[in-house]
Amino acid sequence: MRESQIENYLKREIEKLGGQCFKFVSPGNKGVPDRIIILPNGQIIFAELKNETGKLSPIQVKTMETLKQLKCRVFCLSSKPSVDKLIVELRDEL
Repeated sequence: MRESQIENYLKREIEKLGGQCFKFVSPGNKGVPDRIIILPNGQIIFAELKNETGKLSPIQVKTMETLKQLKCRVFCLSSKPSVDKLIVELRDEL
């Protein structure tokens, strides 16, 4: 499955929860996650999307580690089942 298909699936599933899933572009900052998820309860989550064979680049790993050190939630999603797992977790928190 292509990365764009996984990304579109994530967006639809987040919207079903009443949230938003914005494309994230940060000029001058390489390695930022692809999407910012904002949930109705105010949670903000970052998501990096990959296809099933995709691999995080070193700068993506570093950026994700930095976000985690700042107490942000960050996920790397590479399949529909990985999105489904996240959706179940988020639904339980709402």
